[in-house]
Amino acid sequence: MFDSMMRRMIDPPLNVAGRGLAALGIGANAVTVGGFALGLAAAAAIASGQFALGLAFLLANRLADGLDGAVARATEKSDLGGYLDIVFDFLFYGAIPLGFAIVDPNANGLAAAVLLASFYANGAAFLAFSTMAAKRGLETSAQGLKSLYYVGGLAEGTETIAVFISFCLWPAHFPLIAFGFAALCFLSAAARILFAVQTLRG
Repeated sequence: MFDSMMRRMIDPPLNVAGRGLAALGIGANAVTVGGFALGLAAAAAIASGQFALGLAFLLANRLADGLDGAVARATEKSDLGGYLDIVFDFLFYGAIPLGFAIVDPNANGLAAAVLLASFYANGAAFLAFSTMAAKRGLETSAQGLKSLYYVGGLAEGTETIAVFISFCLWPAHFPLIAFGFAALCFLSAAARILFAVQTLRG
């Protein structure tokens, strides 16, 4: 919901940093892989109950996620880079709720499962439409230049990261926050499906 607005705010400084990294010979894929490692470290820290450390790794992961695209724009975008960025993002989004389920399965297990199911629904609606959009030659840059058609939704990256930060700041409230965000994700998936039906019909 807020991704397009955030892109206008963060892209200029990220592009400056991306050009600096590119000048040092650091490739976009290296930043993507390094960022994914930081995301896994965040999930591991959360799973062991170190929520402040998990938050630090989480924020570093998100910084890397912004920088890899900036480096790619400063050099040359590739299909492999776009693929790795999407796959590692989805794996990261699943790893954080899993970490909270591991640290306290009795309190967090059900909420984490429902949240992951909502991510699955939202992601499926997103990726399936992107596939059909590519087949029809549809394009958009509303959320910045992407490797695929990025149809907006109520629950996007900005909202997800805000929720993940909330998890780390108030871990005792994970179930309440997770159930609430899961409801938003299911609603976002439904809206994307409706958009797809209207766009692809006929």
